[in-house]
Amino acid sequence: MKINQTVLKEFILVGFSVYPHAQTFLFVVFFCLYLLTLTGNLTIMSLTWVDRHLHTPMYLFLGALSFSETCYTLTIIPRMLADLLAKKRSISVIGCALQMYFFLGLGGTHCILLTLMGYDRFLAICNPLRYPLLMTNMACGKLVVSAWAAGFFISVTEIALIFRGSFCSPNLVEHFFCHMRAIVRLSCLDSELTEFIVTAISVSGLMGTFLLIILTYIFILSTVLKIPSAEGKQKAFSTCASHLTVVIIHFGFASIVYLKPEASGGDDTVIAVPYTVLTPFLSPLIFSLRNKDMKNAFRKALGKTHFLNKQSWIMEDYKNIHN
Repeated sequence: MKINQTVLKEFILVGFSVYPHAQTFLFVVFFCLYLLTLTGNLTIMSLTWVDRHLHTPMYLFLGALSFSETCYTLTIIPRMLADLLAKKRSISVIGCALQMYFFLGLGGTHCILLTLMGYDRFLAICNPLRYPLLMTNMACGKLVVSAWAAGFFISVTEIALIFRGSFCSPNLVEHFFCHMRAIVRLSCLDSELTEFIVTAISVSGLMGTFLLIILTYIFILSTVLKIPSAEGKQKAFSTCASHLTVVIIHFGFASIVYLKPEASGGDDTVIAVPYTVLTPFLSPLIFSLRNKDMKNAFRKALGKTHFLNKQSWIMEDYKNIHN
């Protein structure tokens, strides 16, 4: 037990204040990346909603992933951008708990959705005849709801452990958001045990979902190698390429954050940037650029917009002539 300490009601997010001369530059860079991330995810969600050709489980999972990623960035980046320009970077204990709750819940949901997308590709390639029966839009919807429920159940468990007691001074959080490890170290209770438990839960969820994805791709690879034609192999691989790329980036950056040994040193604030900023930016970019159906749907939407604009111009000219 920590004794003779003041019980805290708020935390100070140190974040990038240790780099005072770079804060304006960082704000511009992160703000541009955030706008591009929002644009990419909103585009994917809009296309999967509007285009009937994308009303399949594969793209419904992609739309759900984009939605969770949009919510995920909303919990972290706007606050980080505001703190880069603010002098006071305090956050209440309740506000910190809420931010961590949504961050952990959406992060867990994201990992599970990536796993379900791998399972979807496994069924499509390894069981193509049964795929329409096993993976219906209704089944896809139920799996998405289950992913959200599981992600936030894990989050509630971790939040209950971290915030079950009081927090002692100093109230400086060496991060730009309420990171799990940074907050649990300020607990007045046995922080080492709590940190070990919540880290074990997060790492188990992270590694468990990653290993499931790897397992599905082992089966996918063994099935693809049995396809006689090179064209068939290429087509099968092309449907998995974007998902596998995002999986490698997402779990690669996440493992750096959660599997980094305590004694290894390094600035946790800088280390978390790829996982919280770059990964959400790259994900919609990869899914949209490496997918023919998404690109075709985007061209079709642009064509319809151009046609409607042209029609409105013609009507406007017609009205002007007759007036």
